[in-house]
Amino acid sequence: MISKEDINNYVEQNISTFHRKKVESLNNLKLDKVLKRKNPYLFKAKNVQTAHEIVTGIVDAHVSSSEEGIFGDWLEGLAIYINSEILNGWKSGIEGMDLEFDKDGIRYIISIKSGPNWGNSTQHKKLKDYFRSAKKSLRTSNSGIIVQPVLGICYGRNKNIDQGDYDRYIGQDFWNFISGRNELYKEIIEPLGYKAKEKTDEYNLEYAKKTNLFVIEFTSKYCNEDGSINWNKIVEINSSSFKR
Repeated sequence: MISKEDINNYVEQNISTFHRKKVESLNNLKLDKVLKRKNPYLFKAKNVQTAHEIVTGIVDAHVSSSEEGIFGDWLEGLAIYINSEILNGWKSGIEGMDLEFDKDGIRYIISIKSGPNWGNSTQHKKLKDYFRSAKKSLRTSNSGIIVQPVLGICYGRNKNIDQGDYDRYIGQDFWNFISGRNELYKEIIEPLGYKAKEKTDEYNLEYAKKTNLFVIEFTSKYCNEDGSINWNKIVEINSSSFKR
């Protein structure tokens, strides 16, 4: 059985991975590459007039998007660790699955998502395909096995629904499902703040350096001699015809 202290120790020893990957994601960001993905017409329609406004806009959007994915992967690791200690589960090797464990004669195969608003309709359909394929594979290798697919969502508040192809557990119910501990969703929140201020200060310094460098680069490449933004250049790098 895993103790609250064990969970605290795991979080404190591993949370630095989340902070490190945030910095890596920021440092790997390239101005031209991200400008090609953004809507230049929206910037113009919002009357954006300074290099700093554009740079902070694209950097903040990248940070928000990547942060959710990075932390989602980290929470997945925490869930697998807790389940392995309590119910002897293991990280799944099946495509599209993250966790497997056996309980009361049932093999649970679980796909873990960070929050309830994940994916589009195509991704939801793909998940169903993954579940069907995983069930078929496991039943072929062990004809007597009962397989139950589960979508586990780490945070949020909604009804647990039988989706037909799989069950869905959200927030408190998900953490309880993989651990048998009804208050686990509260137990894991406190240790997440381990050295948070120190790590945030380090990240903010990297953020400031990246945005300053981007402002310099943006001004050099995409501003006119009088300092105004050269929107034609931005539109060209973003939307001009592809020429082989």
